[in-house]
Amino acid sequence: MTQDRVDSGALSITHDYLATMLGTDRPTISLAAGILQDKKMIEYPRGAVKILNRTKLERSACECYGIIQQLNGELGLK
Repeated sequence: MTQDRVDSGALSITHDYLATMLGTDRPTISLAAGILQDKKMIEYPRGAVKILNRTKLERSACECYGIIQQLNGELGLK
């Protein structure tokens, strides 16, 4: 989550860059971002992502998010 790493509810990032990081294509990012926007979890204006409802976003994530958070805590990371 953005807030986990940059202490902000917003992150400047493009669809292209996010697609590259996730190993997918831009249309897939656009589709996923659109779904999350429709559910009022994020806003994704051009070049930025803003988290609107972190709790709802976390609940929609896979169980790996919780595991990563637990491991980060054990390692003393954010």
